[in-house]
Amino acid sequence: MGLLCGLATARGEDSPAKFLGANSCASSSCHGGGGAQQDQFLTWSLKDFHSQRPPATLTTARSKQLSEALGVKDPTTDERCTVCHAPLQEVPEESQGGQFKASEGVSCESCHGPAENWLRAHTRHDYTRADRTAAGMRDLQNLYVRANTCVACHQTVAQPLLEAGHPELRFELDGQSVAEPKHWSAEKNGNGAQAWLVGQAVALREMSWQLNREAGRVQDLPVAVTDTNLVQRWGALAWVLHETGTVNFTVPLALNDYGSIQHKADQLAREKSEAVWTEQMTEACLTRLAGQAASFSDPKIPQPVQARRAERLVLALDRLLAAENNHQAEAELNQLFKLAQSVPDFDPGQFAAGLEKFAAAVKN
Repeated sequence: MGLLCGLATARGEDSPAKFLGANSCASSSCHGGGGAQQDQFLTWSLKDFHSQRPPATLTTARSKQLSEALGVKDPTTDERCTVCHAPLQEVPEESQGGQFKASEGVSCESCHGPAENWLRAHTRHDYTRADRTAAGMRDLQNLYVRANTCVACHQTVAQPLLEAGHPELRFELDGQSVAEPKHWSAEKNGNGAQAWLVGQAVALREMSWQLNREAGRVQDLPVAVTDTNLVQRWGALAWVLHETGTVNFTVPLALNDYGSIQHKADQLAREKSEAVWTEQMTEACLTRLAGQAASFSDPKIPQPVQARRAERLVLALDRLLAAENNHQAEAELNQLFKLAQSVPDFDPGQFAAGLEKFAAAVKN
């Protein structure tokens, strides 16, 4: 999975860098101090849900119910659960060093990479981002790298887990980054609209990969036997990205086009992560998406498809509006969220009318 993809570093595949544990970052002179530039460990350990919540979730009553449905004896040790909730349990013994603890949840090295080769040098004033990356520290300022680090556990859920009752996940890089207690400086956050677009492209790539894999398992059967909800969510996200004008997907999508969309989505994420983002680009995306009321008035599009499109669209409008620091359309956006919150009860006509009001508020 993505959290541990930095296991092998510049030392070579035969000698991977070791994980040293979060306490190796925790001294008061490093990231465990009280100053604004030295409190990263304290922010993670005391405020960030990545610290204790993921493994703790595996001990809840809901996890017990999921485990019984899946035939899992112990969710705290089963790989299907720990791969995201307790990823450090995957680290082999030969890659454990220092003060490593498998119980740390989603820890510093889960995101920044195993620290053995860069821990002592990464704070040097003469070290550049390129120097740190060469030493094996993951470059999370790069939006493509950041999205790839998070998406594996924030988007993809195996079909058996969903059938057992695991909630659906929607990866949204900008919104989830904003919601997380910050242990990084504001200038490293990047442009919100750009982060949103890169994150959504990576999410679509992962959904395409999952559907392509499922379709491959049933090669002699119609692709429609795959998860209908995932197919509709996949199509909805592809539609939103297509309507931004940043990528050309053939809409409606063919149900056997997962591999092609996977490639296009990854290409989009790479390109937009390297782009020099401007306010005009944000405005163009917002204007195009806000102007989709006619799409929700089309009686030929099934209601469940419209509902899934609305889900993704309101999240997009929220992040683009925030990136513009535009507060004029907040009331209209809140109404759109209410109209899109229930797939069975979704009314395309009401949503289309609400979207027209939102577009007018944005324009004004």
